[in-house]
Amino acid sequence: MKKRVLLLSLAAMMTATFTVTSCSSDDDFGTTAAQSGILTLSFSGENISSYKSLNIEIIEVNTHQVKTETITNLNSFSLPLPYGSYKITVNGAVISDNEEVSVGAMAQTDIALPATNLHIPLIIKKFHEDFIFEEVFFTGVKTTDGKNYNSSRYFKLTNNTNGVLYADKLIIGQSEFLTTEDKNPTPYTPNTGFPVKAVMVLPGSGTDYPVQPGDFIVIADNAINHNAQTSTAFDLHNADFEYPSNNPALGQVDNPSVPNAKVIYSQMNFNMFFLHDRGFESYVIARFPFGESEDSFLQKNVYEYSYINSAGTVTAKKAYSLPNSWIIDGVNNSVATKFAHTLTSASIDGGWTSVGTIDKDPTRFGKSVRRKVTGQMSNGKNLYMDTNNSSNDFVKDSQPSLKNGIVH
Repeated sequence: MKKRVLLLSLAAMMTATFTVTSCSSDDDFGTTAAQSGILTLSFSGENISSYKSLNIEIIEVNTHQVKTETITNLNSFSLPLPYGSYKITVNGAVISDNEEVSVGAMAQTDIALPATNLHIPLIIKKFHEDFIFEEVFFTGVKTTDGKNYNSSRYFKLTNNTNGVLYADKLIIGQSEFLTTEDKNPTPYTPNTGFPVKAVMVLPGSGTDYPVQPGDFIVIADNAINHNAQTSTAFDLHNADFEYPSNNPALGQVDNPSVPNAKVIYSQMNFNMFFLHDRGFESYVIARFPFGESEDSFLQKNVYEYSYINSAGTVTAKKAYSLPNSWIIDGVNNSVATKFAHTLTSASIDGGWTSVGTIDKDPTRFGKSVRRKVTGQMSNGKNLYMDTNNSSNDFVKDSQPSLKNGIVH
């Protein structure tokens, strides 16, 4: 009996102790107060006399939370933000040398103090009277029985000017990095160069491939009638150029009637130029300046960098980098739930476009990104939007323009 009374007493004491602890109003266990600080942004740029309008996008890199702001007639701005790591993209219009021009910029900062000041130099966007990306079809298609069909992808480049352009020796570069992850490589200078994992060059001696105003060229990964292989794929046998793979697993056949683009650099086996089917890459069009060539590019533009990998050790890599001064157009691609950063200078492309909204989006197949039409040229051809901001310039989740074949 005494033993039972003692056990009951101990149980009562434990219950009482638990009750007091769990009900105490002074206990803050399990509750964390969110901390925030004030971020003050200031802007400047060469020969800028006034700031007409600046659109600011701020992304927290861990949560992917996005905040957007627009300021007018100001070159500074303050806002509260939770502690975290942020990527900032700026696009807008300013007055420089008595002329309205477009500007862009990218920056990053950590908010870990009550007040953080960040100065962002604005870069005047460079517009070239040259080819633009009208469309990129990178997703590929599913066959009628639901299998991946790893071909029929293409670039569609358009002459968006009122003069004849030549496609000879055009360069297409594929980004070394992904828009969905930031490895914080060192060194990394996107305002001077575009690191690449693959580069191809179109043939020609200078005037072999004229393109009329408003017309386009198609560069296909294999210039055949893919529709004969599966009804879901496209007929690309009339492409202007192709870049067939030497990988025997893909079973590609070179079309002898279509000139081959030359892959002068690739990190993939079989010298492949293979597009990411979720669109986590960026692409640029470039031209060799006078005195430069394939050989001089490979000699002068090696890009060696390092980063801290997931194991906490240093990984060193070597790639190549296309100088920004060579680049005439660019497009960044990503998805909303994974976007980390753009890979081009803001002067080339200050935004990004997409197919799908999530990683491995099952609805992405058979869709492309296409540039918006803003009007017609004097010859009746489409005139396309070009603000060097793919967020504005492209239509996401588009029906491919070559779905029913190549028609000029």
